Amino acid sequence: MSEVPATGDATSERSAMLVRVFASEDGFRSFYERALPRIYGYLVHRCDGDASVAEELTQQTFIEAVRQRHSFDGRADPLTWLTAIARHKLADHYRRRGSDERRRLRLVVKAIAADDQGRAWRQIDEREAIVRALGSLPTLQRAVLVLHYGDGLSVREISRELRKSESSVESLMTRAREGFRRSYGEPSDV
Repeated sequence: MSEVPATGDATSERSAMLVRVFASEDGFRSFYERALPRIYGYLVHRCDGDASVAEELTQQTFIEAVRQRHSFDGRADPLTWLTAIARHKLADHYRRRGSDERRRLRLVVKAIAADDQGRAWRQIDEREAIVRALGSLPTLQRAVLVLHYGDGLSVREISRELRKSESSVESLMTRAREGFRRSYGEPSDV
């Protein structure tokens, strides 16, 4: 499956080919076996090497491809189409993780505020945990760096993927770059 310029005949052929793939179990199995390593490899490198997350997102990608198979119009190679689905699943994953991180941070802040016993050692432990959590790059900041530098997406494309305004993505990008430089001592442009 190589990228073919989108001419009318090539577009129709790619579309018909994918219909055939999904029409038979053997055709789909063959497509799956060829596409799986590429999709998994794409995802695992963007999930901080977390194999279980990459496996889950890969599974979700193929499930979504089956659901959306009728939307494939043949303008792109089927593997390119599948990779775009994987990118959407990755963006969804980062959005969920960002929400989870914010929720956990709110709980920690509430726990600190509710701590009326005033135990100094407990407050120090909680502060250290907060500093460690804040010291690592937040998920959405990681997401914008991965999507921009890893996938070559523009700010506009990232804003669509993450369902955020362009100015919000630019702000995330700025903070992500600064955090990256601070954490890893990278003085060069990221």
